[in-house]
Amino acid sequence: MKYREIKPNGFLKNFVQCFSYYETTDKDIQHTILPDGYFDLIAEFENEVLTTVKLTGVWTKPKDINIPQNTKFFAIRFKLLATEYLFQKEIKSILDSTQYIPFNFWSIDNYKSNEFDKFVIGTSNRIENSIKHLKEIDSRKINLFDLVYQHRIKTVAELSAKIYWSSRQINRYFNSQFGFSLKEFLKIVRCNDSYGHISNGQLSPQADYFDQAHFIKELKKYTGATPKELHKNKNDRFLQLSKVNDR
Repeated sequence: MKYREIKPNGFLKNFVQCFSYYETTDKDIQHTILPDGYFDLIAEFENEVLTTVKLTGVWTKPKDINIPQNTKFFAIRFKLLATEYLFQKEIKSILDSTQYIPFNFWSIDNYKSNEFDKFVIGTSNRIENSIKHLKEIDSRKINLFDLVYQHRIKTVAELSAKIYWSSRQINRYFNSQFGFSLKEFLKIVRCNDSYGHISNGQLSPQADYFDQAHFIKELKKYTGATPKELHKNKNDRFLQLSKVNDR
């Protein structure tokens, strides 16, 4: 597999985690996608032809997928703030699933499979232009996601106090927009943070878990595997851990 990742700049970072390129070679690949606290827009090319454009919901459990040989993906990994302000819709209806969207969405059908950099520039410009025309963005939501994704806040109570937004209102927002609670989101992001450590052979919790038993229990809940199984990553099964090693 080949993998590339490009990070956004400026205010765009509040909405986009990264742009990514993925390519298989001459054989089919079985992967398991692990929960990470983001959602994705994915354009899939098979034998250089655009075959699928889809939007994923947030994954709260592992998802097994088969990727055919000679396949390329252009993807945009979005932070959750993007649902309300870029897509202007909830994504709870596609939680743990995907939704196919038209090939001409954001003019994706204009890009060839060897034009990933052009895709990044074009979609970045389109998103930035959309942001300019937005009405005022709720600063509490910007701060909330920034604090969580940067791992600077560990509990619902801490977060509520920090951004001056009641936990009850936050959970109402999360459940209506994403289909899960803030507490669940914190756990998923914490689990995602451990993938890099596990890939590097650190099989004990680095932070925020009570003990090894708690760490293993949480990992098995969200990944279906133990730290040792994740670290071995046999046949590049776990996509996020494979990408850590491929950057």
